[in-house]
Parts: sequence; C-alpha cells; structure tokens
Amino acid sequence: MFIGTLNEVNRNHRIATGYKILSLFVAFLFALTIYPGKARAQVIGEMEANIPFAFYAGNAKFPAGQYIIRVLDGADTTVMEISSSNGSTSTLFEVHSAEANSTPAKSELIFNKYGDSYFLAKLFDEGNASGSAVVESLYEKRVSRATLEAQTHVPAHRRHSQGN
Repeated sequence: MFIGTLNEVNRNHRIATGYKILSLFVAFLFALTIYPGKARAQVIGEMEANIPFAFYAGNAKFPAGQYIIRVLDGADTTVMEISSSNGSTSTLFEVHSAEANSTPAKSELIFNKYGDSYFLAKLFDEGNASGSAVVESLYEKRVSRATLEAQTHVPAHRRHSQGN
C-alpha cells in the first residue's frame, strides 16, 4: 500500500513537471509573438542627400554630390544601393540593424571620418530610432586602425516617388 502511494505521488509529480515545462514553453512562444525580432535594416524606401565631401560606401569611392540611397526591390534587407542622382555611379553595400541613442528629428546619414577620409556608417529615418549600419569594408578597417575617428552627420530627406 505504501509503495503504491509513493508510485502515485511520483507519477503525479512527473505530470505536474511536464505541465510546468509545457506552460513555460507556451509563455516563451507568446513572448516571441508580442516582441518580434527586429528587421535587419530599418531604413525603407528611398533617401536623398547632398553629400558635401568625397566618401566611401562599401568598397566604392564617390565624389561630393547628390545621392539616392535605397533598399533594393525584392532583395534581402541587408543590401542597399547608393547611386548618384544622375545615375552615373552606384554601388551595393551590406547593412545590419542599428539603434540611435535618441530618436532622430530628421533623416540623416552618419559618416565615420578618419583623417581626410569619410565612410558611410549609419542611416536613420526621421522619427525612427531603428536604422541601418553599414558593414565596414576591409579598407575602412585598415584606415581606422591607423587614424583617430570622428563622425559627421549629413541631413537627408525622404525621396518622393514621381507620379504619387
């Protein structure tokens, strides 16, 4: 009789433990649906900026001028394109998610500055603290080891599509 009672208590304990584990698993799944993972790049659509200095984006060097930055249509959000407004030069570059220290009041591009060289580093849309950080090129890594870093902010604005 005593052994039968112990077996019953042990069986009930295993069932209760199973329900606790199942409950924790369901709570975890619920938490994931409430707080989904952030997208890899938060800048969407097109941005336009007048960049007053020569700079690097990804592995390409660009002269000062008017540029359009966008996520490629139908592409992974980890790849963006920058092109001159006249379409004569462009390149693709990789990005990952970034968070601003505070929500930017205006859209902006942030450049790392090493000596006289500028490298596109981050992009943020107006009113959105989630943005995109450019993956450092090998050249930027090499230059950054040899020089002190500063940052330069360049205002940008949402580009309006024609016909809308």
